[in-house]
Amino acid sequence: MGHQLGYDDIKAATERIAGRVRPVVLAPGGDGGPWLALEYLQHTGSFKARGAQNFLRAHREAGTLPDAGVTIASGGNAGLACAWAARQQGVRATVFLPANAPGVKVARLRSYGADVRLVGAEYAEALAACEEYAATAGALASHAYDHPLIAAGAGTLLEEVHERLPGLDTVLVAVGGGGLFAGVAAAAREHGVRVVAVEPEGSRALHAALAAGGPMDVTVDSVAADSLGARRATALAVDAARHEGVRSVLVPDAAIVRARQGLWEDRRIAVEHGAATALAALLAGRDDESGEHGYRPAEGERVCVVLCGANTDPATLTAAAPAAA
Repeated sequence: MGHQLGYDDIKAATERIAGRVRPVVLAPGGDGGPWLALEYLQHTGSFKARGAQNFLRAHREAGTLPDAGVTIASGGNAGLACAWAARQQGVRATVFLPANAPGVKVARLRSYGADVRLVGAEYAEALAACEEYAATAGALASHAYDHPLIAAGAGTLLEEVHERLPGLDTVLVAVGGGGLFAGVAAAAREHGVRVVAVEPEGSRALHAALAAGGPMDVTVDSVAADSLGARRATALAVDAARHEGVRSVLVPDAAIVRARQGLWEDRRIAVEHGAATALAALLAGRDDESGEHGYRPAEGERVCVVLCGANTDPATLTAAAPAAA
């Protein structure tokens, strides 16, 4: 299939996962503000449930879902989604994590019926163990974001948003490795919707790839690194970003923190820093006269911001917020 993700892939995913995921909830911005796609209300707390469901359903349809089930190395949203989707499909999920993974994540994975295996001190070691297990046990290896079926599943989100907001001009989406962005961009292209790909300044795998002419490794240092901390953007994402109607922007951590805190204070929405990153682009755009940072919509532009995940510690929001400067 190469590195192109097409609208056919999104349509197939939409049909495959219909009735198996929660439809996206849209909240009006009010006062000319952006619409908010509340995808953090999705099963397992993030958009990842869509891709995991599509990945496993497609393999089941093709007769390539082995008895050994599915395996993944991820303590984050992808691991949770994989374990949840596997339980929905009645197959085993074996999830590999570093030994120092937070107990709350391990407990949550087990609550979805996953066999959790703690290996090594860092993610790379857990990943190696996962790959070895896939090879020896014959389990199907899933990836957090770098797979056409995972990305296409994520793209079903934009299908739903477009159906409910037919006059939509622009969608803002956070980028880590780029699975959500690649899927959303493929659907958006079909509907003539502009996509703004938003990354933290300190975690800019996609932005750097576009400047360099292809995927490259970047150092990651951002408040949103727990969910947007991919060192390298996928080829799928880089290809999607080269199309017309896509803009890549960076936002400072300060704007991400402010966006996240603002969602809590104004609406009692608790999201992770990665989910607040897309909204931060509008805050940064409002503050920046030069237009270099963030995104500033035109007058009357219909904008939707994807709030993609809420697996965060709410205590960090309710602690005394710093006084406004």
